[in-house]
Amino acid sequence: MSAQMLKGVRVVEFVHMVMGPTTGLVLADLGADVIKVEPLPVGDNTRRLGGSGSGFFAMMNRNKRSVAVDLKSAKGREFVLRLLATADVLVENFRPGAMDRLGLGVEDLRRLNPRLVYCSCKGFLPGPYEHRVALDEVVQMMGGLAYMTGPRGQPLRAGSSVNDIMGGMFGAIGILSALIERQSTGVGRHIQAGLFENNVLLMAQHMAQFAITGQEAPPMSERMVAWPIYDIFTVADGQVFLGVVTDTQWKLFCEAFDLPELLADARLVTQADRRAARDWVVPLVAERLKALTKGALMARFEELGLPFAPIARPVELFDDPHLLASDGLLPVTLEDGRTTSLPNLPISIDGERPALRRDLPKVGEHTGEIAAELGYSEAEWAALL
Repeated sequence: MSAQMLKGVRVVEFVHMVMGPTTGLVLADLGADVIKVEPLPVGDNTRRLGGSGSGFFAMMNRNKRSVAVDLKSAKGREFVLRLLATADVLVENFRPGAMDRLGLGVEDLRRLNPRLVYCSCKGFLPGPYEHRVALDEVVQMMGGLAYMTGPRGQPLRAGSSVNDIMGGMFGAIGILSALIERQSTGVGRHIQAGLFENNVLLMAQHMAQFAITGQEAPPMSERMVAWPIYDIFTVADGQVFLGVVTDTQWKLFCEAFDLPELLADARLVTQADRRAARDWVVPLVAERLKALTKGALMARFEELGLPFAPIARPVELFDDPHLLASDGLLPVTLEDGRTTSLPNLPISIDGERPALRRDLPKVGEHTGEIAAELGYSEAEWAALL
C-alpha cells in the first residue's frame, strides 16, 4: 500500500505469543516502524512453538524489525533505554510486574520519555483477577464463550485465538487514540487491554438479550433461529449454508427452487409463521435440494442475491479466489526458508490493501542497523557485540 498512515511512528515491542504481537502487527501493517526486542541468543520462544502454536510467529511478525539483547546486562539495558528514548509507543504482554523488575515499568519510562504511549496487553484489567495467569482458553471458559460454543454440558473453545487477536486489536485502538491526544497534550498514556474483558464484550449480546427478555441465551447448538431458513444443507457433493431471512427472499427462494406449495401455504404467510414451522419446512427444503451440487446451488443463490456459504476448512483459504484477487494474502518466508501466504489485515484504504514491506525478521537481524540509527559509533557497536 503506497499510503503508510503511521510512517514515522516508532513502536518498540516486548511481546510473545499472540495478543501483544497482534497489536504490533496492526501498527506495522499500517506503516509504523515496529521494533521487536527479543532475548539473546535464540529470540522469542514463539518462534519454536509446535502444534497449534506453530503458526503464531509467522502470522504476527511481518513488517517488523528485530533486535536481540540481554536485558539483564548493563549494556543491553542501556541499548534498550536509548531505543525507548526515541520511541512513540511501547507494547508489552508479560506477566504483571515483569517489566517493572527490568526497570522498564510505566513510571520508569515516563521519566525517560514523557511522550511515550505505553500499552500493556494483559489477561485481566486492574481488579481482583489482575494477577492471575490467563490464556485464550481460560477466558473463554470463565467468560461464557466456551459455554455458548459447545453443546450444553460440553463447553468448547472457539476454533481460533479470538480473544488474543481481538484483544490485540483493542490495544492498537487505544494506542491510536493516545497518539491523537498526544498531538495536543505532548504527553503519552498508559493503555491496558484485557483478554478477559475482551471475551466479556463478545458475550455482551447475550447479556443484553437476558436483560431485555429475561431469558438466558442457550448454547449456539440449541439457539432459536430467528429466520425460516438459516441452516446447513447436505447436497450431492457436500454441505452448504443457506439463509432466507426476509419476506422478499422467501418469495425469490420458493419461485427459484420450484416450491409453489410453500409460497401458497396459508400457514407460512408471515415471517413468524415460517419460523414457527421450521420443524417441517426445513426437512422439506432439504429433500428438495439434496440432489443439487454445491456449485449449482451457490451459483443460483448468488444470482438471486441470497446469503450462502460453502463449509470451508482453513487450508482451503490459501486458494480462495477472492483472497487471491484482492491482495487478501501476503507472502512470507518461514523460519525454515519455505514461503507461504498468510492473511492480510481485513481493511482497505482508498481501495488498497496493506502491503508487505518487511519479511519475517531473523533473530536480531536489525540490531546493528538500529544501533547505527541510535548514534552508536563503530567502536561502541563492537563493544556491544
